[in-house]
Amino acid sequence: MSTMRTDDFDYTLPEELIAQAPAEPRDACNMLVLHREDGSVEHKHFFDIIDYLEPGDLLVANKTRVMPARLMGHKKGTGGVAETLLLKRREDIDALGHVWECLVKPGKRLKQGAVIEYRPGGAHAPMSAPVCLTAEVIDYVDDNRGGRLVRFTPADGMELDEAIHEAGRVPLPPYITDYEGDPEKYQTVYAMDEEHSAAAPTAGLHFTPELIERLEEKGIQFKTVELEVGIDTFRLVEEDDPTQHVMHTERYHVNQDVVDAVHATKAAGHRVVAVGTTSVRSLESAFDPEAVAWESPCVARRFEGRDDSADSLGRGDIVERRDAKTSLYLMPGSTFHVVDAMITNFHVPRSTLMMLVSAFATREQIMAAYQAAIEKRYRFFSFGDAMLIV
Repeated sequence: MSTMRTDDFDYTLPEELIAQAPAEPRDACNMLVLHREDGSVEHKHFFDIIDYLEPGDLLVANKTRVMPARLMGHKKGTGGVAETLLLKRREDIDALGHVWECLVKPGKRLKQGAVIEYRPGGAHAPMSAPVCLTAEVIDYVDDNRGGRLVRFTPADGMELDEAIHEAGRVPLPPYITDYEGDPEKYQTVYAMDEEHSAAAPTAGLHFTPELIERLEEKGIQFKTVELEVGIDTFRLVEEDDPTQHVMHTERYHVNQDVVDAVHATKAAGHRVVAVGTTSVRSLESAFDPEAVAWESPCVARRFEGRDDSADSLGRGDIVERRDAKTSLYLMPGSTFHVVDAMITNFHVPRSTLMMLVSAFATREQIMAAYQAAIEKRYRFFSFGDAMLIV
């Protein structure tokens, strides 16, 4: 039985500190710098990050783009409002990609066989408007906690993606209640064109093209991976023992150019800095404990100066991953093989993200840093301020 409790990752946050809009400009937000060596903190702005990175360091960010995954429609027959949040296509069930894993509300009323109709403009569209997309609930997922398998049918003459764009909008988290600004502010400036995620990799929202240019001029490399953010972004850990929580799988890609950059960076004695928890999970998921050998810079640098035998340390390396799936769950006690420093936001209590950052630093350091941020009136969560953990 684990001695770690989910309550260990809880904290009290004043509601007024939940950010309702992004900083303007993006890189003007506050940044708390946490030094793992001694637990000390500094209070800076995000544009100061250039002072904490050295030539030869490697930034790795998640380039995924958020899709217009929130669909508001009406239940056929009753006219009741129904909300559907697209999480991931299930090509294993339908090669055309018309079947999706979704979260639905109200969950109790949307049972198998329920049909939802969507119109351009969402739930506020007049009922006389033409239906552009229809959905049928075909099965339950996630122990019936609002999770459904849904089959979508676009209107005649429309492709599915076109119909989703007509009916959907970018899904802001439920704690952002009154944002009416540009939805592009919930996308990173380096996001790819294709849309695959149900939520943004929010640590990357602080970067501007100008800041990235300044970083590159200093000799800091910038590479991207892709992880399609899915259901666990919306789930808190409900089990008392966090080791009993089951992570859902998410699709990710780590290309060979990223692997080569990691090798070169570590071989030269520089740091791999992950932009956000999704980049951390991508890089650490791409670590293969049975790959290559002692020459791996991932292994050699991590154990530099130790007397352990090559037999026990000479395995493991980051490898290319294309169209792979991960359910990696990082919590205190986990080993980080690739990532040396991390940029992240301030996370929801009792979440797997709190456990991940507590694994990278320590739980005590993270809790102290969060309390310092609250006292300094930092802005929390997706549109909130940043933390650099070094």
